[in-house]
Amino acid sequence: MEKRAFIKSYGCQMNVYDATRMADQLRAAGYAVVEEAEGADLVLLNTCHIREKAAEKVYSELGRLKGAVGASGAPTMIGVAGCVAQAEGEEIIRRQPRVDFVVGPQAYHHLPDLIAKAGAGAKPVATELDEDKFEHLAKPQRRAVTARGVTAFLTVQEGCDKFCAFCVVPYTRGAEVSRPVADVMDEAAQLVDAGVREITLLGQNVNAYHGADGRGGTASLADLVGRLSQLGGLARIRFTTSHPNDMGEDLIAAHRDEPKLMPYLHLPVQAGSDRILKAMNRKHTAEAYVELIGRIRAARPDLALSGDFIVGFPGERDEDFEATMTLVRDVTYASAYSFKYSPRPGTPAAGREDQVPADVASERLQRLQALLTAQQKAFNQSIVGRTVPVLIEKPGRRSDQLVGRSPYLQPVHVAASAGGIGEIVDVSITSAEGNSLFGEVPAGRSAAA
Repeated sequence: MEKRAFIKSYGCQMNVYDATRMADQLRAAGYAVVEEAEGADLVLLNTCHIREKAAEKVYSELGRLKGAVGASGAPTMIGVAGCVAQAEGEEIIRRQPRVDFVVGPQAYHHLPDLIAKAGAGAKPVATELDEDKFEHLAKPQRRAVTARGVTAFLTVQEGCDKFCAFCVVPYTRGAEVSRPVADVMDEAAQLVDAGVREITLLGQNVNAYHGADGRGGTASLADLVGRLSQLGGLARIRFTTSHPNDMGEDLIAAHRDEPKLMPYLHLPVQAGSDRILKAMNRKHTAEAYVELIGRIRAARPDLALSGDFIVGFPGERDEDFEATMTLVRDVTYASAYSFKYSPRPGTPAAGREDQVPADVASERLQRLQALLTAQQKAFNQSIVGRTVPVLIEKPGRRSDQLVGRSPYLQPVHVAASAGGIGEIVDVSITSAEGNSLFGEVPAGRSAAA
């Protein structure tokens, strides 16, 4: 009887991608990957360390799995993967002995060996950061395209060398590593052959990509986008997440020159105060960031900008927070993610004594989010009355509805008769509600691409 494995992923898009690659490893080891934990012979928690109290949420989930059994009646094997696994290591097994193995995000290629050792009674922990896992992972299996499968994530870069004072990534994902261009192109071609129309390139610091080009040199992210643009059948390219200091002129030019590169950019600034940016070790100023955004928008005037913000960073004063609000008003965002600072053990900021009181940070966050929400609503309203190409991705919640994405990553709801899944259709936007747009396909419509 074939064994069954269930993977539960938390957090970032890279974890979503990593889950697909771990599934490839498990299939190669003889497992069927299933959609629910009940009756699974193996449950793998693919964890994220970015959100507040991430580790405690994992331990809570492990407590719920204590009595889990597989279809055979034997206890379910439990593994913990991802960034919490990297950060906590053997502490996970000490606190929750029911866990059979722990594997960090750079060691997924060891999964079959870890499972074998756990099956023999060991409690292996693999948290190496000195290997390129992509050299060892099982080749990606052709993924059947489903109603949700016309878009895909593709990791091209991992790790970060920036060492921002609040961030655990350099400690959980290691130094920056970029995949060779040939490997990325091979995997992208497989995705396109399987029906994928849009690929989002992933990296902790994706615009620092410097993959081997096969000719003795390295390719930039702009070079890679140019190569991917030549793939027939691939209609759209996106990338995330970027650092302002790695936004080179060639990548700005790619936003101007590559029609398949969508006019949407996630470029975190984190704060608008130079004093706080320096304390964060961001290595850029607010003025430099604003000037950079100006150059990008000059190259692509219709670009929708997204960002990340942290409020209540240790030492943040009222005037520092007001500087952030000023930057947001000056730049304007189509969407953004904003958080209260919360200490991450092992990071430089965690030990600072000038932590901002929780109530002060909460009040600042509410004000910032109100401003960002108003900007997002204004951007969405600016699309009403326009006709935009929409990639139809999946059925809507209603049987008479389909959902797709605009070039600016907004969900767009259309009638089920608008087109087929995977088709790009010109849609006249009639209204904006919440985070979504609603539209109609004009009479005599044809596919946009």
